Amino acid sequence: MSTRWYPLYQFGNPQLRVFLPNFFMKLVKPRDPLPANVVQFHVSMQMTKIDIKNYLEKIYNIPVEHVVTHVRMGKLSRTSVGGYVVKDDDYKVVYITLPKGEKFEFPNLFPEAKEQEREKQKEDMKILEKEWKQKSQRNTNRPGVPSWFGL
Repeated sequence: MSTRWYPLYQFGNPQLRVFLPNFFMKLVKPRDPLPANVVQFHVSMQMTKIDIKNYLEKIYNIPVEHVVTHVRMGKLSRTSVGGYVVKDDDYKVVYITLPKGEKFEFPNLFPEAKEQEREKQKEDMKILEKEWKQKSQRNTNRPGVPSWFGL
């Protein structure tokens, strides 16, 4: 389970140990289009196919038909100072196949209502910029002096 160290339990004191898993699963949008019943994840290197299948079935109640894993090498790059070669951590890519009737769609994180609200805010900003320019043009002979500092 967890590699964290906690103080030992003593009679009468509350239990201070919290067991957290040392692995993660990150849902990733694939670079290339996949079938509707295939989902891509990035997982920690320690997870096996059986761990992944059990994790999704037991915790999230997702039926898993097939699991395919690939280990991808981290990117190599040079540091700006010294020119040393630095390698990012390797990661495991998992493709989960759901049963035939199941479909997976990514949630819409940016609905249209929020986009319309942003457009309205942009229009308001343009109006405020025009007003600011009009007020700042009053003192063209003295740039940088605030408008309230008039003669």
